[in-house]
Amino acid sequence: MNANPVVLEMRSITKYFPGVRALHQVNLSARKGEILALVGENGAGKTTLMKILSGVHPVGTYEGEILVHGRPVAFENTKEATRTGIAIIHQELNLISHLSVGENIFLGWEPARWGIIDWERLHGDARRLLQNLGMDLDPRRLVVDLSVGQQQMVEIAKALALKSEILILDEPTAALTVQETEHLFKILRELRARGVTCIYISHKLEEVAALADRVTVLRDGQTVGTLPIAQATREKIVSMMVGRTIEEFFPNQVFPRGAPVLEVEDLSVEDPERPGKLRLSDITFTAHAGEVVGLAGLMGSGRSELALSIFGAFPGPRTGRVLVDGPTVDPQKPRQAIQAGIALVTEDRKGTGLVLPLSVMKNLTLASLAHCSTAGVISSATEAASARAHIQSLGIKTSGMDVLVNTLSGGNQQKVVVGKWLATNPRVLILDEPTRGVDVGAKVEIYNIINRLVSEGVAVVMISSELPEVLGMSDRILVMHEGRLVKEFSRDEATQENVMHAATGGR
Repeated sequence: MNANPVVLEMRSITKYFPGVRALHQVNLSARKGEILALVGENGAGKTTLMKILSGVHPVGTYEGEILVHGRPVAFENTKEATRTGIAIIHQELNLISHLSVGENIFLGWEPARWGIIDWERLHGDARRLLQNLGMDLDPRRLVVDLSVGQQQMVEIAKALALKSEILILDEPTAALTVQETEHLFKILRELRARGVTCIYISHKLEEVAALADRVTVLRDGQTVGTLPIAQATREKIVSMMVGRTIEEFFPNQVFPRGAPVLEVEDLSVEDPERPGKLRLSDITFTAHAGEVVGLAGLMGSGRSELALSIFGAFPGPRTGRVLVDGPTVDPQKPRQAIQAGIALVTEDRKGTGLVLPLSVMKNLTLASLAHCSTAGVISSATEAASARAHIQSLGIKTSGMDVLVNTLSGGNQQKVVVGKWLATNPRVLILDEPTRGVDVGAKVEIYNIINRLVSEGVAVVMISSELPEVLGMSDRILVMHEGRLVKEFSRDEATQENVMHAATGGR
């Protein structure tokens, strides 16, 4: 166990937003040279607590006390926190894409001589910082040309340039590849060895087990406890996070399989950017009422393209047929798909699932305004009643229908996306990565929603990169490889080894 001195204490932190108590008497401490994992369900208060620590929420907007090296501190803004040695890397990276790597690293702190930026020193210092992180990257290169993993390293170099002693990382691997994640872990372990304290927010408990020294758990805006990593089993953390033991993490239920609802016949789709190149080739499958059809495959296998094509949202030329309840519908536009009874929960809820500046109610009714209208005029009462019914049935945690949807936790935002499509009364619900970026408790709630829909005769097609999720929730599993369906497994036949073997082309 890390016996180094405590460098950070947050005592009795309480924070209110209009109509909501986000944090209540939260306590947290971190030692020099340790990686402290901060976990909890969406809405537990993790990000809010770190925004207080980093000066995003200034002193006076919260109650409680912060001590760094035993001395009380109070920040009016992020710059004051930075001067104290605290840096935060947000889940949405905070870089200026049209500036260079070096300019981003030293933005606001540029080395200067006689009031003029010393570019030679700036680029030299930036290069050395990047080399210390194992990055052979030209500091003159524009950030817009970097991968997400490279941008993440630039953010860390930026924090090290300011000699940060406490580094906060909020879901840093959400958009990283496996290789980029492994490189990030290597860097964080090196920073720990140098005495840097890292506070690591993640929903991925396997990352926590591989990286952290201790784990602090928040639930409903309160501290549940802190465990050394040796005691922090997955079962223990989950129990602390959700306040109950999840006996069955994937509560799949088997329902009588009904008639075919969705039939895809010989669907081929051309790559819109490379004429003559097929993104999907001769896809044929059926989804029945009362079943979950899992769609597995590696990144780039064509899973999302298939979902978008069925929904009429993929731009490439196509051949083949899509049928719903018998008749051919073959939607060319999403409007036609919706009218035919097809709904699609996309993998990017913020980019294509929600309209973030709109309220919870407006988002819930966005796809079903025809049901709330008479002669083209929207009935406010009908719209409110529809939104209220879905908030209640899906257990969406919000202080009101008129709250902006971007203020909700990730899990509740995902429920709003699902609710938006349930309001269209779909016959076919396609879910593309339905639990990405949500915590374990919200995942189980989403699984229960899926079970309820299947029990009502909806045909569900679920795409997921998490093999345990596909295996745990699907009645049948279809595997894609390089734009083709290459294998179908029954529930009894499917194992992680069999599915991965097919997903890699049988290699």
